[in-house]
Amino acid sequence: MTTDKRILLIALTLIKGVGSVLTRHLLQYFGEIDIIFSEKRQVLEKVPGIGIHTAEKIVALRTDALKRAEQELAFVEKNKIRLYSMLDDDYPIRLRECQDAPVVCYVKGNVNLNAHRILSVVGTRNATDYGRQLTASLIKELSDMIPGLLIVSGLAYGIDICAHRSALKNGLPTVGVLAHGLDRIYPTVHRGTAIEMIHQGGLLTDFINGTSPERENFLQRNRLIAGLADATIVVESAEKGGALVTADIALSYGREVYAFPGRISDAHSQGCNRMIQTNKAGLITSARDLILGLCWDTDNMAANPDPAKPAMLPFKKERPDHPVITMLSERSEMQINEMAAEMNLPVHQLSTMLFALELDGHIKALPGGIYKLNP
Repeated sequence: MTTDKRILLIALTLIKGVGSVLTRHLLQYFGEIDIIFSEKRQVLEKVPGIGIHTAEKIVALRTDALKRAEQELAFVEKNKIRLYSMLDDDYPIRLRECQDAPVVCYVKGNVNLNAHRILSVVGTRNATDYGRQLTASLIKELSDMIPGLLIVSGLAYGIDICAHRSALKNGLPTVGVLAHGLDRIYPTVHRGTAIEMIHQGGLLTDFINGTSPERENFLQRNRLIAGLADATIVVESAEKGGALVTADIALSYGREVYAFPGRISDAHSQGCNRMIQTNKAGLITSARDLILGLCWDTDNMAANPDPAKPAMLPFKKERPDHPVITMLSERSEMQINEMAAEMNLPVHQLSTMLFALELDGHIKALPGGIYKLNP
């Protein structure tokens, strides 16, 4: 059996019914993760919270889970993805404080998840001009007052994508938390922004590659948006929605929540107004309100925004020895169907290769499925 703890931890996440809470119980009980994959059912079922049913699942599924975990680690290493596990010293400290923090999470990009200041900015997917203007204004003001501030959101339509793009525009690092694996971007229309974020922040998920953006995954990813940050800001939200779920999770973690008020007749502000009315969220109208509410000291931040943050990696990288790179080096640009025919590959398989090369900054996607080398 493998002794690579990363594979063992990934494998645990693939056994349905064994979440992060039960994994902690198992580790506390046995001390070493290896034992979980060798002990008999009768021993496993004695662990608090496990029971006969879950113990049977572990024994029945652990061999297949290990094989799939080996494939995932190969994908991680091939695509230069950073894997954080709960056994790592540099696991995000704010996330570690959460009772349901993921066993492992995967990050593509260049970002310090233990940055000095981190804020999550969320809201409705059906953002109004008012909401978009509030988001852009808030992040512009924050960039002036807290250089190096890390902005977290969910890469969704509406407020999320506005937060990411505003952060990029104002020179702030930004992280998109995904509800799927790192082998795709959803929604695909945000792919260009996601590529930029990899070089000025990153993409984070606790789902393995091949995972589709199913509805339930978005609820699961919301806990990461809430857990990564010092506070969550809801810009616009109707009476119900994912942003309010994220806010409730943040409150359960003991984190601060703030919201912008809206007109009482505006359906897209009903959720924010209700949170303020019920004292679930502090009322803010500007970045200064937020900073005062959080009691953040902005003195000397401009001179030293984040001493723990590593220098940004250069965008340009040495080109890999890859058939796509070779082909594009010989021609100025090529259409994906033309490349697929020449390489004798299915388009879906080639698309995965192109996406990985694009994420690494080696190639650039153009309209019409055309690709060319990055200069």
